[in-house]
Amino acid sequence: MTIKNGLTYAEAGVDIDAGNSLVERIKPAAKRTARPGVMAGLGGFGALFDLKGAGYQDPILVAATDGVGTKLRIAIDTGNVDTIGVDLVAMCVNDLVCQGAEPLFFLDYFATGKLDVDDATRIINGIAAGCEASGCALIGGETAEMPGMYHDGDFDLAGFSVGAMERGADLPRDVGAGDVLLGLASDGVHSNGYSLVRRIVDVSGLGWADDAPFTGGTLGEALLAPTRLYVRQALAAIRAGGVNGLAHITGGGLTENLPRVLPDGLGADVDLDAWTLPPVFRWLADQGGMAEAEMLKTFNAGIGMVLVVKAEAAAALTTLLTAEGETVFALGHVTKGEGVRYTGKLV
Repeated sequence: MTIKNGLTYAEAGVDIDAGNSLVERIKPAAKRTARPGVMAGLGGFGALFDLKGAGYQDPILVAATDGVGTKLRIAIDTGNVDTIGVDLVAMCVNDLVCQGAEPLFFLDYFATGKLDVDDATRIINGIAAGCEASGCALIGGETAEMPGMYHDGDFDLAGFSVGAMERGADLPRDVGAGDVLLGLASDGVHSNGYSLVRRIVDVSGLGWADDAPFTGGTLGEALLAPTRLYVRQALAAIRAGGVNGLAHITGGGLTENLPRVLPDGLGADVDLDAWTLPPVFRWLADQGGMAEAEMLKTFNAGIGMVLVVKAEAAAALTTLLTAEGETVFALGHVTKGEGVRYTGKLV
């Protein structure tokens, strides 16, 4: 069959004009994230960054990539997409700082079946807000409109961030038995374990628009609380001295993430009585009949970042981090013998 008048890309489901409109609408948000080292705005085939302009003399680059997982499903189903971009940034830059690196720039990949410019603008404004709060420039990205690949209204996000540190400043280093574990409070579930969260919500019989049983607002709003950004606070602690390692508490919880920064032969003793399990996790545990060990291996359980610090620096770093706006808990110590050992009771 011959089509006499000819098909267009728009008739196939891809609207290039909408994509161009999106770029123009997000340029002000990207501009707000500018920092020393940025060499060009959005729109080129690639993005340039000047490491010397950022103040580095002998830099090592560190890269990280991540997504938001099935938390996206809640954002899509509720139409509340304003902060999911903060989650995307946080999952990348919180990892970078654990290596001792300062996040420098960020790129996003946004894919959808049909581009909704208004929703996409809200999402990317959230990404820009996360970058701005982390001192990280949003210097580029990709918007892919792919009809037939996604159901109506669905989208996916991926983030890519690059950071730098001076040679020899990488973490973890010099971790030893007796080091103190300082836990920084999370802002909720962050961005891990949402396949289980959604299953628990199904079991509870509640909908996203119902009142959250454990806090104000709707259940959807409560479970979309964005991942906390720890970058500026963690960098301040690193520069103050005494930090030997950092662990971003994501999927795998304390049980799996703490050992990632401990040398062979060393483990951690963690006192579960050092902090109170936040209400959202208590509700999830109750509704899902979750065992304590499962909670600690699936969710952050109220601790979003752990600093491994020299014992003599613990008090000063606690004061510094508190002044930076963090809620700090003395969780325990690094000990001989591998693995994380818990005392006290969480659930």
